[in-house]
Amino acid sequence: MGLKALFLNCTLKRSPEISNTRALVDKAVKLFSEMDIETEIIRVVDYNVKFGVSSDEGESDEWPQILKKVKECDILVIATPIWFGVRSSISQLVMERLDGTYDEEDPETGQFPLYGKVAGVLVTGNEDGAHNVAANTLFNLTHLGCTIPPNVDSYWVGDAGPGPSYIEAGGQRHLYTNKTVRYMVYNLAFFAELLRSNPITTNINELYEDALKESE
Repeated sequence: MGLKALFLNCTLKRSPEISNTRALVDKAVKLFSEMDIETEIIRVVDYNVKFGVSSDEGESDEWPQILKKVKECDILVIATPIWFGVRSSISQLVMERLDGTYDEEDPETGQFPLYGKVAGVLVTGNEDGAHNVAANTLFNLTHLGCTIPPNVDSYWVGDAGPGPSYIEAGGQRHLYTNKTVRYMVYNLAFFAELLRSNPITTNINELYEDALKESE
């Protein structure tokens, strides 16, 4: 079975409204497709995702549908716009809901469901904040169990203040963004294949027991 990449588009715009973040996602999708890696894009705002920090917040919560796909993928990419200098409220919601996976560890190893997955981040906006958004999001994903390869963030930001966004400003031709999205795709693919062939063997349960004894 080939590798699968899942993109969670955390735009605030519901379908079918045009999403600048989706336009950057499409760049990565094209590159993954050229490598015969299956891709899927989920626009999170189109789902009824409730606020919370569990994997299932009850009746009408559609997060479990998304989480199932997260657990099935090899490569997870969080794609988010910048609002007020930080990641979108939808991407924050996604990270908070992923917190629920801490309670779903493997009974033998104690590893969280996102162990063995690699992750990256795409960011768009017309003001500063891309480094802050990438740093926080990638750090969160490491805590959830994802492996973060080198150079797996790509972004485009325009001039400070109101102005044209990625599509209108012609961001598709921006050299730095086009270069870094390639770095991201190829490094994610390499490490996903590496982890598939060499799963992480760390037994968190045993390490916890050792730490507990030491603390007594």
